[in-house]
Amino acid sequence: MRTKLKITEGIFPMPVLMVATYNEDGSVNVMNAAWGTMQERDTVALNLTETHKTVQNIKARGAFTVSIADAAHMVEADYFGVESGNKVGDKFARSGLTASKAEAVDAPVINEFPICLECKFIEYQNNEYGCGVIGKVVNVTADESVMVDGKIDMSKVNAIAFDPYTHGYYKVTERVGEAFHDGLKLKK
Repeated sequence: MRTKLKITEGIFPMPVLMVATYNEDGSVNVMNAAWGTMQERDTVALNLTETHKTVQNIKARGAFTVSIADAAHMVEADYFGVESGNKVGDKFARSGLTASKAEAVDAPVINEFPICLECKFIEYQNNEYGCGVIGKVVNVTADESVMVDGKIDMSKVNAIAFDPYTHGYYKVTERVGEAFHDGLKLKK
């Protein structure tokens, strides 16, 4: 038997993405965005409205970064989602986190988050099925603490995911299989 649920953004897990930009005065702005994905291997799509300070900054600077939030910084990541850059100019400073300039784009890298995608702004889309920022990934960096033999070890990233049904965060830490391999056992 199945239980009928309220319609919501019900795909789980949803990413907890930290989208960082520079404000007009050069200060750092970060927002929490769960509605984001890869469109292509090097193309990010973020479902964000133009009312977000982040979108205004992306359009003005032509760049942004997307970092993967981790369990160690869940409180800060959540803060970036509950406080608006339109209302609080020093939102990033209040978090206690630090930032560096990205190598390839005019946007900040949040040092404490383990993985960062540096993106050039491609376009803003707005139609009856949604709206959002499209960006081309031009550089990806990872903190040395999450690397093993030159590759990212996702169990060390300790990424968090958003649960849209109960509004909780969950750690994504354990590898349970090998993609494009384990299913071959059922192939005839």
